[in-house]
Amino acid sequence: MINDEMTSDRWGRSTKSWNWLAVVFAMVLPSLVTLAYFVWAKGLAAGAQQATYSIAKAVQFAFPLFWMALVQRQRLRFNLFSSRGVALGVGFGLIVFFAGVVLYHTWLKTSEFFLLGQQPIRDKVAELGINQPWQFIALGVFYSLCHSLLEEYYWRWFVFAQLKSLLSCWPAATISALGFMAHHVIVLGTYFGFFSLSTWLFSLAVACGGFFWAWLYHRSESLLAPWLSHLLIDAAIFTIGYHMLM
Repeated sequence: MINDEMTSDRWGRSTKSWNWLAVVFAMVLPSLVTLAYFVWAKGLAAGAQQATYSIAKAVQFAFPLFWMALVQRQRLRFNLFSSRGVALGVGFGLIVFFAGVVLYHTWLKTSEFFLLGQQPIRDKVAELGINQPWQFIALGVFYSLCHSLLEEYYWRWFVFAQLKSLLSCWPAATISALGFMAHHVIVLGTYFGFFSLSTWLFSLAVACGGFFWAWLYHRSESLLAPWLSHLLIDAAIFTIGYHMLM
């Protein structure tokens, strides 16, 4: 009996260690993907950049499925049909949407740091072969509708939920929010400078959004509410981007 208990205890600690390793890997992986796409692949042909992005993103979004289904051997369940928390999520998204647009028109579009970042952003968009307004709109629709859902699945359904199985809710939400922020720091720093105060203020805003969506996912037990909220904020970003670039 004692030996069985010791074996069970060792097995439990080993499983917990592997789960921690998976969570840490999942939080670091998006930053590596962002570095590959925004830094390491810079200057390559548009096709090569798109291939780098597609492969790296496929690996990122496949990892949770691999871990849950093949390692943890859990049944994969996605709840997208609960209306719980939807009003709160949409309300938050709309507030940030209109606040972002107003902030852009009243300050950002004439601010020095934002003007300095416009050319690198234009160069990146051109490297992707996006030269027509409809192409930028199509990209914005994809990111707002599809990529936001994939990020909610990745960061809330997997990273936050896995952390919550190892920690209590609030530390899990905080750590997952910081992980969510990390790859945005790379994007913002690439365009606006890593030593710019604005880069870190906007990155902190991303972390606050990640914390809110983790809490909303915990409260609603559904991806629908955080996804709709995330969708609206991504739409705001591309609305501003369209006005700035097109």
